[in-house]
Amino acid sequence: MPTRAPVIVMELPERLNHLEAKSFLKELEPLLQNDRPSVVLDCSQIKHMDSAGVEMLLYCLEQAMKRDGDLKLAAVSPASAVIMELMRVDRLFEVFATSDEAVRSFQLVAPAVSVQTQPWYAPAHGLTNLKAAS
Repeated sequence: MPTRAPVIVMELPERLNHLEAKSFLKELEPLLQNDRPSVVLDCSQIKHMDSAGVEMLLYCLEQAMKRDGDLKLAAVSPASAVIMELMRVDRLFEVFATSDEAVRSFQLVAPAVSVQTQPWYAPAHGLTNLKAAS
């Protein structure tokens, strides 16, 4: 059974503008190159976020998802939430009240996969005569 990598929690800077986003991305990008990255970005310190900051968040989410991972946000301020809503990206992110809640969401057990023992066209599925149906 494959094991998941530990969840990485990073705190975003107070200002998430072009310059700060670029600097922050340099730190985060190597972590996003891992297989199945699990990342929580703590937004509790953000006082100002502009479109460059939102674009950086979208880029990070895209990079994580390319590698079958995920990126979640925690403690998003009302002001930052408004910016994300105005840019129509608020629904793309899973947002949690705290970093701990976001980390726990990664640790939830995935539902059991049902194993199909018969082909979909087997009599158990009510399809006994395929020629009559065509």
